[in-house]
Amino acid sequence: MAGILLDVDGVLHVSGHPILGGAKAIARLREDGHRLRFVTNNTTHSRSALAEEIRSFGVVLEDEELQTTPLAAAHALKGKRVLALTMPAIVEDLEGLELVGEGAEAVLLGGADEGFETNRVFSYYNLARAFAELQDGAELYCLHKNRWWQTSRGALLDAGAFVAGLEYAAETEATVLGKPSAAYFAAALDALDYEPERTWMVGDDVEADVGGASAFGLRSVLVRTGKFREEELDEATVKPDGVIDSISALPDWLEARN
Repeated sequence: MAGILLDVDGVLHVSGHPILGGAKAIARLREDGHRLRFVTNNTTHSRSALAEEIRSFGVVLEDEELQTTPLAAAHALKGKRVLALTMPAIVEDLEGLELVGEGAEAVLLGGADEGFETNRVFSYYNLARAFAELQDGAELYCLHKNRWWQTSRGALLDAGAFVAGLEYAAETEATVLGKPSAAYFAAALDALDYEPERTWMVGDDVEADVGGASAFGLRSVLVRTGKFREEELDEATVKPDGVIDSISALPDWLEARN
């Protein structure tokens, strides 16, 4: 039996609309004896809220099975003074950090939301404040560096643009805490107690999911939902081990491989 890391946005749902057959597929994977862990770069919900949303799709899920980037940040930056440009909903998961407006040791950028909150969090004033802290010696971190994300309205600009802007202006490089970072995949495998070669990453992002998994020695499956674009797959330097139409096809695809 395999260890399986499952992305959430674009694999189980798009803008809160569940992917058809996803809940049945998860149930079948559990019945077949696979060990599951849900891994996401979602930065708009706390872990408890996101787990509840996933359960509303009919998926059986314990909060502890869900690995999020805010929790990774809380672990990596524990005890530090942090200027956090993140959605307010995830602040509860940043336990152990001293959130400050100035005199920061670290600047942390989260991801964008579909609503108007993004305008406030990534305002010029806040980005200029972050730049000043970096100039004074703070280190730059980001929950992810995604260029864009898929919503029911189409592709929307994500926070990677703001991360890249601060890197350019402050002449520094951000530490990425979510996918595709090796530390994020290592934490997921530790939780599953599985070796990389016995683990699959299932995602919709050829760069963060497939590229990150491959660099850490995992096998990967790309779904044709969410962020999937055929042209990006064609141009990718790292290819997935398999491509399926959606999460609903995963149990049969894995069974056929065995």
